[in-house]
Amino acid sequence: MASFTNVIRSTLGEIAGINDVAEVAYPAGLPAAVRPIAVRNVALLIDYQSPAYAQLYSDRLRRFVGKRGVDDALFCEIAQLLAERMSYHDPIRIAQLKLQEPVTPGRKPAVDKRRFRLDELVSSLPDIVGKPAMRLLERVYCAHRTVQIRFSKASIVGIKRLEFEAWLRHWRRLSTRYEIERVWVERWLHMIDRALTRRPDAVDAVVQSATMIEGYGTGYRHGMAAWHQIIDGLAKPCFDGTLAMTDLSGAIERARAVPRDPKGEQLSKAIAELRLAH
Repeated sequence: MASFTNVIRSTLGEIAGINDVAEVAYPAGLPAAVRPIAVRNVALLIDYQSPAYAQLYSDRLRRFVGKRGVDDALFCEIAQLLAERMSYHDPIRIAQLKLQEPVTPGRKPAVDKRRFRLDELVSSLPDIVGKPAMRLLERVYCAHRTVQIRFSKASIVGIKRLEFEAWLRHWRRLSTRYEIERVWVERWLHMIDRALTRRPDAVDAVVQSATMIEGYGTGYRHGMAAWHQIIDGLAKPCFDGTLAMTDLSGAIERARAVPRDPKGEQLSKAIAELRLAH
């Protein structure tokens, strides 16, 4: 009962803007070259979620201000990729973007059809609802099934539905999907920190690894799984000192080039070969 009360309180706080900030504060000492990117992405994340969420983005950037080994070019890349990952595409975001599409007078708006896995849709719900629903889907072996959703501004009903779906952003930070993304972002940033300390030669490869994860559906799931395989099999052991690899950056790039399969077997084999070769 206490967890349910906390969810209701958090949801009401999101809707009412109680947990928001009046103005996003940028990190002191943020390089001039990075600031335009940060400003642009703060506006993006306010539209995506809220000023408080944009403040989280700014706070995450602070850890790289004045960091040894982080030049302007690398900082700009981190700032951009961080924003892209924090504005991940769930059904809520697709509805938001659809509402923002301009309408050409005299031309019927296009209907956007997207296919989502059921577990992906359920993971966008608040945990208190999403987790029981997920257990049910797994029990009846339907979690990986896909359904088609229409996003359209061709009718009043379609627009109202888009508006409702976009409004659901107030629940986004209470969802399982948000928690997965939060954990991933923090791990990616941590791996960048470790690369800067232990393997500066591989920093660019670790930063760019964020581009493995994009979109939604099966492609998104495979990208996320492959990223963790590469980090756990190559990067982390090198940072921990348990694997001696002279060209970690090259190994990460070669692993990324491996075609993805549902079980990640080809990538596992490739990683094993790369470890043996070094």
